[in-house]
Amino acid sequence: MNSELRDHVRLLEERLFDQTVRNTRSLLETLLSPDFREIGNSGRLYTHEEIIAALLEEPSDGTTRQLTDFEIQTLAPDVVLATYRSERIVQGEPPVRALRSSIWRRGANGAWRMVFHQGTPER
Repeated sequence: MNSELRDHVRLLEERLFDQTVRNTRSLLETLLSPDFREIGNSGRLYTHEEIIAALLEEPSDGTTRQLTDFEIQTLAPDVVLATYRSERIVQGEPPVRALRSSIWRRGANGAWRMVFHQGTPER
């Protein structure tokens, strides 16, 4: 596996953990493809615009997020599947852990954008 590509996709995932990115439409639009879809932990399917609207409304409350056990698999020449574990930490509350998967696609301009994401709570 190409470690440079792995590191690049991991960095993109980590950017989506950054509250500044999560609260800035232009930054989100560089990372999320217009045809993006997400299946939330409730089982609900979210569209590109619904996710952007939800992220823009998130409060800057000191929440931190960490990513571990990151791996990618090439699905096609310009498509990769990223899988990892995440931990969301809010001061004074127990951490929330999830197993996550994302599909990233490289566009004609060479930029990688997420087209699909799913997070499943880890028990």
